[in-house]
Amino acid sequence: MAAITLTDIQKRYPDGFHAVKGVSLDIADGEFVILVGPSGCGKSTLLRMIVGLEDISEGELTIGGERVNERAPRDRHLAMVFQNYALYPHLTVFENIAFPLRLTKGQFTEEQIREKVSFAAKTLELQDHLDRKPANLSGGQRQRVAMGRAIVREAQAFLFDEPLSNLDAKLRGQMRTEIARMQRRLGTTTVYVTHDQTEAMTLGDRVAVLRKGELQQVASPRALYEHPVNLFVAGFIGSPPMNFLPGEVSGDVLRLPIADVPISAALRQRLGDRRLVIVGIRPEHFEDGAVASRQNREGGVTFHADVDVTEWLGSDLFAYIPFETNPQVAGKLEELDRDLDGEGLRTQLVVALASDSRVRDGDDAELWFDAGKILVFDPETGDNLTFDADQARTLDEQNEQDRKASLERAHAREQKQQARTA
Repeated sequence: MAAITLTDIQKRYPDGFHAVKGVSLDIADGEFVILVGPSGCGKSTLLRMIVGLEDISEGELTIGGERVNERAPRDRHLAMVFQNYALYPHLTVFENIAFPLRLTKGQFTEEQIREKVSFAAKTLELQDHLDRKPANLSGGQRQRVAMGRAIVREAQAFLFDEPLSNLDAKLRGQMRTEIARMQRRLGTTTVYVTHDQTEAMTLGDRVAVLRKGELQQVASPRALYEHPVNLFVAGFIGSPPMNFLPGEVSGDVLRLPIADVPISAALRQRLGDRRLVIVGIRPEHFEDGAVASRQNREGGVTFHADVDVTEWLGSDLFAYIPFETNPQVAGKLEELDRDLDGEGLRTQLVVALASDSRVRDGDDAELWFDAGKILVFDPETGDNLTFDADQARTLDEQNEQDRKASLERAHAREQKQQARTA
């Protein structure tokens, strides 16, 4: 295991395309870091530079404190798991997992190879499949074989390049659990690339969000979600995504297309002399207004809205409410939609209500939202004017404490299991 440090890493191709623009990132020993962003943001290029499959144009990469810019991939002692599994179809599962060990030309005895393969197979629950060929395995089993090949190498770090994108939704959920369990059990430094923000939020100790080759924010999943540094991060993290509405400052209120929000003293200071802003509200921060009013909640805003369409999903009910945006912020929101790989659909509010809500298509619904949860963004720079660096830092510190405690618990469980089998 080893720490990985990227210092001002850049990648320029011969045709002049600047794919990665000065990324600096410290990945601690044993940490699970996610590189996430939309297609073409440079995340896979960055991963390939770490493993040595792409040259570094500028900057410095160190692994375990040693500079490795000029080292060949085989000399970096890293294990990479690819999207397409990269298994040998003519070899059994056992031989696929053992393949990296056999490449060492006699460094390991047959007994040592069997022990390492057995350990990997047990870790990934592949003991019953060691004599099978890849063609006879499911997609999830093939991906576990690829992970087993990484385990036996006892590499300093694991690198994953969108490993679950070829699996269906149910298998992706199962494999996320497998990968998280494996990483906690082994405690190996892991860098994982995905465009799926659900994977990023559920797997990573920290998440690095990239946009057009530039690092936007690195933080724990919760800090990213609650304290995004800018409009792009706020729009990328969350499913359904955050709602963005134009807000006009008028005296002591912030006028939104759906309601007027009182401006607190703290928000007034952050707004400065701006007359127009972009307001972000998470779908889950809305509630059925009748329920909210019965609970006598303070600090909220109640409003009426014409519901266009509703979707009942069992655990939630989503209501879609069209609204008119301000032409002065429309261009910025259209640019954001393009950066997020959106399709330029109609301007609408997405509201997540409790599944027992009676709101239905065509209703004039009474809704409520927590005014204290809104985020306010500068319409020109996209900066989050309500960003709280101290709270974000506190969440990151709590997350680091939780990570270390989780690793200690996993290590203790492993020792107990070894003691029982001894």
